[in-house]
Amino acid sequence: MPLNNERKIRNRIVVLRAERGLSQREVADRLGVSRQTVISLEKNRYNPSLKLAFDIALLFGVDLHEVFQYELEEE
Repeated sequence: MPLNNERKIRNRIVVLRAERGLSQREVADRLGVSRQTVISLEKNRYNPSLKLAFDIALLFGVDLHEVFQYELEEE
């Protein structure tokens, strides 16, 4: 069974950001990206590069798997 269209990457950036009391602007500034990028990430409209994904995990002090999950898409 191919894995291409049946799975989607989801993330917990909104939750992790809220737990730490950070604004979207603060996260964007710390990551060196635009606020719009953070918004797109949070809404699962954009999948980050591998480097950015690791940077996000490092920013929140968690393992990569605690930020991003690879899930089956709901129909």
